[in-house]
Amino acid sequence: MSHTAHIPSHRKPRRSASKIALRAGVAGGVLSTLAVAAAAGTANAAEPVSETIEMPTLTTDLSAQIAQSADATQQAADTYESRAEQDAAAAKAAKQAKEDQAKAEKKAEAERKAAAAAKKKADEERASRSTERTTLSTQSSSGSASGSASTASDSVAPASGSVGAVIGFLKAQLGDAYVMGASGPNAWDCSSLVQAAFKQAGVDLPRVSQDQSTMGTEVGTSNLQVGDILYWGGKGSAYHVGVYIGNGQYLDAANPSKGVVIQDLSGYPASGAVRVL
Repeated sequence: MSHTAHIPSHRKPRRSASKIALRAGVAGGVLSTLAVAAAAGTANAAEPVSETIEMPTLTTDLSAQIAQSADATQQAADTYESRAEQDAAAAKAAKQAKEDQAKAEKKAEAERKAAAAAKKKADEERASRSTERTTLSTQSSSGSASGSASTASDSVAPASGSVGAVIGFLKAQLGDAYVMGASGPNAWDCSSLVQAAFKQAGVDLPRVSQDQSTMGTEVGTSNLQVGDILYWGGKGSAYHVGVYIGNGQYLDAANPSKGVVIQDLSGYPASGAVRVL
């Protein structure tokens, strides 16, 4: 046995490799943790600057772009709506114009037809009146050989029709009295007798001779037809009227001494004549 076996050594024992490695690892971890913390601190310190400077700028730009896009969309919508309204108004106006034109053409056609019918009727009535006047003139000629103012044939009723109704009424009053201002049935003045006679044919004449002389169409006394109104004095200022009955004769309410009679134009020529039938 060695004599040094129980003598303690004064040298420090060597550290094991595992302990050294453990300590190195702990130190590395601490340093890594510190490095991470420092980096995080640096990042956290820089982050408020990014939030207060960069983000608001991006947000404002984005909001402006969105607002501009919305405005553009609204303008496009407004333009489209306005154009649609204009197109609808134009279509409505065109339709209305077409309808108005059709109505105008229809009305014009109706007026043309009415005018043609009125002309045809007037021609027929004119021809009928000419026939009536010829018949009445023939009757007056054959029934009045001497042209006397009061022959029996003069009281015979004439042919039917508008002119015939006038002459028939006048002859039915032969022998009635003349009274200034009277209007029948048994006494007349010149203008009231003429007014009542033409009323039988549906013609409304003024009451006094002055106005009756301005009615209808002026005709010459050399071109008289049965039913023409004769007047004495100026046109519009006539003082007497009667009705031509053909064969150079007229019927009138003459004066208080004669009453309603038939007379010859040759004995008392008229100043003028008007035709209302």
